Amino acid sequence: MSRIEVKSPGKVEAPKRRALGKGLESLLSAPASPDVVARSQAYAARSAAQALPPTGDDPFAAHPGGTPREVSTDHVDPNPYQTRMQVDEQKLDELARSIVANGVVQPIIVRPLPNGRFQLIAGERRWRASIKAGKSTVPAILRQVTDEQAMEMTIVENLQRADLNPMEQARAYDRLSRDFHMTQEQVAQRTGKDRATVANFLRLLRLPVAVQSKVESGDLSFGHARALLALDGAEEILKAMTKVMALSMSVRQTETYVQGLMDPEKKRKKDEDKAKPALDPNVREAQERLQRQLGLKVRIEDKNGRGRVMIEYSGLEDFDSLMAALGAAI
Repeated sequence: MSRIEVKSPGKVEAPKRRALGKGLESLLSAPASPDVVARSQAYAARSAAQALPPTGDDPFAAHPGGTPREVSTDHVDPNPYQTRMQVDEQKLDELARSIVANGVVQPIIVRPLPNGRFQLIAGERRWRASIKAGKSTVPAILRQVTDEQAMEMTIVENLQRADLNPMEQARAYDRLSRDFHMTQEQVAQRTGKDRATVANFLRLLRLPVAVQSKVESGDLSFGHARALLALDGAEEILKAMTKVMALSMSVRQTETYVQGLMDPEKKRKKDEDKAKPALDPNVREAQERLQRQLGLKVRIEDKNGRGRVMIEYSGLEDFDSLMAALGAAI
């Protein structure tokens, strides 16, 4: 399986991409507009039973500049655009214990909903851990964004985290591509990644579901998955995955194994070469001398002073030359 490696040409710096992460940061830190505050107040007035906090005051009205205020955890809804599918309960418990001891260090980001409630944009683990910790409120910053903006911000915020598994990253890139009709290059620019990185993750979605599950659970690494993608057909990939896992192959071993499946003849020759005993230096010298003398490929097989000499020729002209050389020798 051939590979193409692209290396950086020295220290020439390419123009820096404008990742959405930068725009996201500025958007999240921008002060709330007066109409946002007014909408938040109106929502609270229309739903007195759900007013936040319990006093009935708008938790954001007094802080239009984006300063976080405590909001009821019961009035926050999860984000439907969340790309993270797996939550480590142990780490969530650890975060909950930290919140009990130190509180929530970084506020969550929410947006107002027409029913007076709030929808998460960023900070789902902090919100869930606060509930686990028995907190009735959580610090939050209000932002006015559309459905599309909320979805894009959530996906990119997740992609910028280091703990997403490869399949979650692949699905996040895929959602950006499909839902926003972006090319791979545009997705790369929005997320601050290389286009090749985006392409490699998207290729994981071609794997059979059973293989994707193993990658998602951590039983197979991203490198294993990339190696298996070189094979044709789901059945062949599944059979290879079974053997790779049964033998606990490393990524390098998996690549070699896949190459053997793709070119069995090459693998056979390689195995034969490995099986051949090392040639005696004296025999090798005699073999090379004959090749120089005859101008043909010569192989000597020797075992304890007994063996055979094989001379290869590719046409009648070579054969005639060989016979002439042998006749001259006689």
